[in-house]
Amino acid sequence: MYDPYEHAEQLGITVLHRPIRTAHELWLPDHRTIVIRSGLRAIHDRSALAHGVAHAEYGHESSGPKEETQADRLAASRLIDLGQCLELMKWTPDCHVLARELGVTTRLTRVFLNVNGLAA
Repeated sequence: MYDPYEHAEQLGITVLHRPIRTAHELWLPDHRTIVIRSGLRAIHDRSALAHGVAHAEYGHESSGPKEETQADRLAASRLIDLGQCLELMKWTPDCHVLARELGVTTRLTRVFLNVNGLAA
């Protein structure tokens, strides 16, 4: 199972939790730091950090639509197991339920379903 905290540590990225208002996470490339909004639920925290690590790996210096899409796709592919998702989809098509069961945000679940041609 993918652990974004472990991955960030391996990459030498500092992870801080702070009361930011503009996003769930901020990638600060000049400082090799990802700031996660403090107080997030575990699912949102983990998803935000995976997204931030993806920005770091791509070397993103900004966060335009292209960069956000790339980071979402990579984060979703790391956090969601295709086999587990397919098994869950046998008993529910509801994206919110799938997200909760997969332990990720609804946004990343939708991205994963779209990328893998599973969206209804």
